[in-house]
Amino acid sequence: MPTILGVALAAGVYIGGKLGFEDTSDRLFTSNSKKDKLNRLIDYIDYEYVDEVNTDSIVDVTVNGILDNLDPHSVYIPESEMTRITENMKGDFVGIGINFYRTSDTVTVIRSIKNGPSDKAGLKGGDRILYANGERIFGPNITEEDIFNNLKGEVDTKVKLVVYRKGEEKLLNFTVVRDNVPIRSVDASFMLTNNLGYIKINRFAESTYKEFKKALDYLQDQGATQVALDLRNNPGGFLSIAESIVDEFLEDDKLILFTKNKKGKIEKSYATKKGDFEEGHVFVLINENSASASEIVAGALQDNDKGTIVGRRSYGKGLVQREMALGDGSAVRLTVSRYYTPTGRSIQRSYENGNRDYYDEYFDRLDSGELLSPEKIKVNDSLKFKTPKGKTVYGGGGIIPDIFVPMDIGMENETIDHMLRRGVFSNFVFKELDQDRDYYEGVTPEDFIENFVVSDDIVVRFQEHLYRLLNRNITFVAYNEEVKLYIKATLGEQLYDRNVFEKIIGKRDEMIEEVIKLSKGE
Repeated sequence: MPTILGVALAAGVYIGGKLGFEDTSDRLFTSNSKKDKLNRLIDYIDYEYVDEVNTDSIVDVTVNGILDNLDPHSVYIPESEMTRITENMKGDFVGIGINFYRTSDTVTVIRSIKNGPSDKAGLKGGDRILYANGERIFGPNITEEDIFNNLKGEVDTKVKLVVYRKGEEKLLNFTVVRDNVPIRSVDASFMLTNNLGYIKINRFAESTYKEFKKALDYLQDQGATQVALDLRNNPGGFLSIAESIVDEFLEDDKLILFTKNKKGKIEKSYATKKGDFEEGHVFVLINENSASASEIVAGALQDNDKGTIVGRRSYGKGLVQREMALGDGSAVRLTVSRYYTPTGRSIQRSYENGNRDYYDEYFDRLDSGELLSPEKIKVNDSLKFKTPKGKTVYGGGGIIPDIFVPMDIGMENETIDHMLRRGVFSNFVFKELDQDRDYYEGVTPEDFIENFVVSDDIVVRFQEHLYRLLNRNITFVAYNEEVKLYIKATLGEQLYDRNVFEKIIGKRDEMIEEVIKLSKGE
């Protein structure tokens, strides 16, 4: 599954805060022959080499080469990537609050984020933004950077937009006041049954706990005494956020995890008195792409005999990184410790055969049949542990679920996954909507979920879209109903929000179906 590559290079588990070390440079960066050798080599190339060389790129290659020889999760973040990564993990940025495509070299609004700056100003899906504060932001020579530079800015600053809207004779003018725009890490929260709530988390960012707590409070107000916490395909994030979420479910003073560094120093984390769902039952949904912080949550609950872990064996990442600034706008996330679940197990899988072998393990799992049958899961009896109630759990390579649910080869096949990752469904649906948005005017999310049907004609147009995109015919004889479902879900997301997408997909989700059965005692 191609998604495994994204997980392998994900944010993972890391400790919040950037370390510049400026005030301890004498202690940490004293001169020695190894460092002098690298510095001299760069200087020789800079001043003596026969051709002009971009030594910055050489340094980047050198840093990456060094990190590649450490472990798969110590990574270099170049300056060019720092802003995007920081915003993503912070959980917000300052902007105008729209999702957009560039169609025919023009910024076209998919939808305005609900209650965001553009939504308050009146921008709608399908609007084409032509000018921002008098600067043209359409045309073949306009870059993504040009667009973001004109739309982003400081909080409470104004940007005047000139917009083309279909059906309007004249261009429209909007004044949008920039504000903090959330990058949601909680994709969805809603009731699955009268007493079973559902929360889906896509990563563990700075804002995730607040989003999660708001969702949990809402579900409890709706009568939830059980919660399905969906961590499938969640690559991880901040260690402290995972701890805070676990704390909501564990009784006071229960061990959440402990970390150990190379000096043998152990730091333990315990649940506090603040948990609001200690009496309720929690189901944690995981799969082969659930990594690091997701595994901390699943492992802490499993080892404390709290709740039920449902799905497939998780990724297997038990290393903790710390982000350290390198002084030029770049940074390194360096592995500084290992974490252990409450029973004392490390779920980090081996990387002794190198990064390529490490990243390719997904295909080994697929080929072995592990994703379809629990009997195919390889366990190491020497890494066997017991929970307080006597349940056997294993270390050495991910969290093995209490209840196994095989991969749905219809909904999770590689062709559909590839199209989702490339945005094929999203792009097609946007163009479909752009033809006649008025058709959906007045349709409520509930009506859409229950009554809208994707016709065969839409599927034919989707196939034609794929042909134009890929220059080859693709038919969906085996997955026709799945394609219709993803088209409908994507329509729902672009018309309303991600909640609608997840509700529609959930109707064909075998793992959710299993959780509902378990919640009813079936």
